Amino acid sequence: MHFGKPTKNQLKSTVKGGIIYVSNFGRCFERQGIKMKKYFKNFNNEIKNDLYLYLGSFVEKDYVHFCVWAPNALAVDVVGDFNGWKTGINPLEKIDGGVWCGKFGGIKEFDNYKYAVTNNDGRIVFKSDPFARHFETAPGNSSKIYAEHSFKWSDDEWFKRQIENSVYSSPVNIYEVHLGSWRRYENGKFFDYVKLAVELSVYVKSMGYTHVELMPIMEHPYEGSWGYQVTGYFAPTSRYGTPEDFKKFVNIMHKNGIGVILDWVPAHFPKDEFGLYRFDGTPCYEYADPRKGEHKEWGTAVFDYGKPEVMSFLVSNACFWLKEYHVDGLRVDAVASMLYLDYGRQSGEWICNSFGGHENLEAVELLKQINTAAFKINPNALIIAEESTAWPLVTKPSQDGGLGFNFKWNMGWMNDMLRYISLDPLFRKYNHNCLTFSFFYAFSENYVLPISHDEVVYGKFSMINKMPGEYEAKFSNLRAFYAYMMAHPGKKLLFMGQEFAQFNEWNYQSSLDWMLLDYDSHRKMQQFVSDLNKFYLKNKPLWQVDHSWEGFNWISNDDDAQSIIAFRRIDQKGNELICVCNFVPVDRKEYRIGVPKKGYYTPVFSSDSVIYGGSGMINDKGYKSEAVCMHGYENSVALDIPSLSVTYYKITSRTTKKNNHK
Repeated sequence: MHFGKPTKNQLKSTVKGGIIYVSNFGRCFERQGIKMKKYFKNFNNEIKNDLYLYLGSFVEKDYVHFCVWAPNALAVDVVGDFNGWKTGINPLEKIDGGVWCGKFGGIKEFDNYKYAVTNNDGRIVFKSDPFARHFETAPGNSSKIYAEHSFKWSDDEWFKRQIENSVYSSPVNIYEVHLGSWRRYENGKFFDYVKLAVELSVYVKSMGYTHVELMPIMEHPYEGSWGYQVTGYFAPTSRYGTPEDFKKFVNIMHKNGIGVILDWVPAHFPKDEFGLYRFDGTPCYEYADPRKGEHKEWGTAVFDYGKPEVMSFLVSNACFWLKEYHVDGLRVDAVASMLYLDYGRQSGEWICNSFGGHENLEAVELLKQINTAAFKINPNALIIAEESTAWPLVTKPSQDGGLGFNFKWNMGWMNDMLRYISLDPLFRKYNHNCLTFSFFYAFSENYVLPISHDEVVYGKFSMINKMPGEYEAKFSNLRAFYAYMMAHPGKKLLFMGQEFAQFNEWNYQSSLDWMLLDYDSHRKMQQFVSDLNKFYLKNKPLWQVDHSWEGFNWISNDDDAQSIIAFRRIDQKGNELICVCNFVPVDRKEYRIGVPKKGYYTPVFSSDSVIYGGSGMINDKGYKSEAVCMHGYENSVALDIPSLSVTYYKITSRTTKKNNHK
């Protein structure tokens, strides 16, 4: 595709190698029917959520329009494949708000380009376009001309179903994925977005998950950052295809009933010379004061959350992914690093706010703005904070003093439970509070329970290798942990590979160890997770009332000597499941727990089932309640509880003849 020929009225033209380079210096073009000078008149004083429609490169008829914010630059030229990467041929004109604009012909789609920014010291630095929709594939870092094609979405039914069902009272079970290492071709090359979508959607649906959460797919130069050092905030990485290909990915996932959540990084950005860092030769996107503007331990720069232009950049970016790519949510990375001025800084390395505190009030305001704008686009979106402290009201509306997220990762639960489950069972009785403490605050926020990529790298071991004991005991421990997690209040997240008990830590440079499914124990673990996920989907007590005490009730939480807990999960109509957990390798015969009603207590799912590699000790016919007071209830049942197991029970009026477990 070739965009246009110059006209006689254009102010400057140069012919080289048969290609005509045209500068339209002096004319201010329009976008969306709005003159650019008018749009940017108050750019330094107001927050915009559609900035991506006006900054960047845009193919319109015979020309490509360029527009970039560089307030302190002396000059800005567009350089690229179309002009031999030489300055002075395609200069931009500075208009209001520190924005530079121009339009040129003689440019082909997919041409590489950058902005040649002349700093106030006269030095010229080639910068990639902060708003580019497409990039050269790493290790290249040029922006690419990309014509927005009219994409035909076919996910209306998906969004209709989302509107009809509140996310709070719906099942949410997330499969976290790194696209580059989920599967690869045998020669080590990446799958493209479309092949990933076809295979991933089938797999995730067959496993009973509701959503995928993609580790950052925004363009990033360094593979080893896993996507968390972003240089192209408005571009899906070209490692797996074009922007249109990523739209196909989302569309295919939606058509198969799977939501798409993106990991998003507004907390910091890398210092690559071609990127955002000192974009116009001065601290432009980042704080000028290094006590606020750097994360030294990460080697990255911190966005200046006090600048309206930067706030507009980030708010618009959140809206961009929700609106233009139809994604269902954002998991906001490293929120704690945004909220605290002293995060990762020693005494003397940070400055307090205007009230003398360590809270970054500008970041607080930004997060409120992002969440407000996001929910206007999709009221049922999942906007999830990865916030590792006890900051109050993270998931409460901004008008009520909250940050405005609707979910937060429960990092406290994750840390406590991974410590607990990693212990030799002999010592678990001395750490019983790790098992029960999370219930004290389980309803203070709307939580997601995460077992993420961060927990299975860098010497932390894979989930199966965290488990104590010999080979079979490791699998029993892991099944019990997963079943307990599924019954605990909160939405769920599990990182890829842990569903079939990959022994190796995750390695971003290679595919998951799918060959493990040739082994019986790993096949059974995968089947267990699939069946557990599907049981979760079908049973409202496990998810319909996740956010209040109305959906949860303790039966027994204090038997630390035997490491057993029992609790009830209840749906909106009063239907319930009883969950009984035994975290030691000792069978308990006729273990009595109080129960709320008379009847038979029939096991409906157990991690100890033979089909998953368990002993099959569970009595499938059920246990009849007796008029024996226990745990504050007038009735109780005496259960046979297998070692290292979690079992769910339903209340029935009589025994069942169906055998689900042996």
